[in-house]
Amino acid sequence: MRLGRTRAVAALVACAALVGGAAAGAGAASRKPQKVRVGVFDNYYKAARSPAGKLTVNRNSAVTFVWGDTVADVHDVRLVKGPKGVKGFTSDPSAAGFEFTNRTLRKLAKPGVYKFICTFHESDGMTFTLTVRR
Repeated sequence: MRLGRTRAVAALVACAALVGGAAAGAGAASRKPQKVRVGVFDNYYKAARSPAGKLTVNRNSAVTFVWGDTVADVHDVRLVKGPKGVKGFTSDPSAAGFEFTNRTLRKLAKPGVYKFICTFHESDGMTFTLTVRR
């Protein structure tokens, strides 16, 4: 009887592992594009539910940079490094209430790492790293 129970437990554990693995695989395959707003504040960038200066999104997601209502300084968003074939760009310098997106940001089709800076405040550490999942 004990041997039968051990086999039953082992079978249940194996099934759970298979189902869990299938669910993880299904989750990875069904990653839907997101629409994300990245806040531009005085000397930092920040997206909701993400550490300041970093964000990871699914492929084909759309990102909009949004200047907060209390932003006093002028800032911009400049792509200084991206995946091969992605052209750099720079937003217009602006302050409170401005929004910026462009062709690249409306559909992040190329997976990889995108590095942004504020050209006015890079020396103050105003940088942003966006990772697009495969």
